[in-house]
Amino acid sequence: MPLRKRASDRKAEIVAAALRLADAAGPDRPSTAEIARAVGLTQAGLFRHFPTRAALWQAAAAAIAADLEAGWAAALSDAGVGPRERLAALVAAQLAAIERCPALPAILFSPELNADDPAIRARFAELLGRFQGYVAAALGELAAEGALRATLAPADAAVFVTTLIQGLAVRWRLGGRRMALAEEGMRLFRVQAGLFAPEPG
Repeated sequence: MPLRKRASDRKAEIVAAALRLADAAGPDRPSTAEIARAVGLTQAGLFRHFPTRAALWQAAAAAIAADLEAGWAAALSDAGVGPRERLAALVAAQLAAIERCPALPAILFSPELNADDPAIRARFAELLGRFQGYVAAALGELAAEGALRATLAPADAAVFVTTLIQGLAVRWRLGGRRMALAEEGMRLFRVQAGLFAPEPG
């Protein structure tokens, strides 16, 4: 007789299935019945782990947050690197997170999920704001070193960086993921970083 899966393992499996289906059809499309079928459960069986659809998506949001936070922590952990390297590491971490969870941009900006659940909306807003804050802090250090264009505020430059990542993620998704997201993202980030540099002379 096969061993029954632990509740925590089954929950993680359900969340992973929800994220896969969200990638295929959009985060607002998969029903709880479809998600249950993807993991070999009845809808009633799924509801034993997540009593509501909102509870399932809150767990998905928590999983996304944990993955993002781990990436940011790794990017920020090396005290021996300068702000330029730290900024590049943050961008690379964000691109890697999108590659691991291709539905991530659609979930973060889903009008339906954000409208239906204020807790998810607040969680995602906090995550996006925190990443932008880390980026702005690194850019602020560059500005203090005289390595950022004087007419460019670090907060504005941070918006440009996050918009680059978001726009490229949309292009990657719409283009059938034929490009190497991390490679192209870092190439364009280096181009963008060059435009942020002080004007010569």
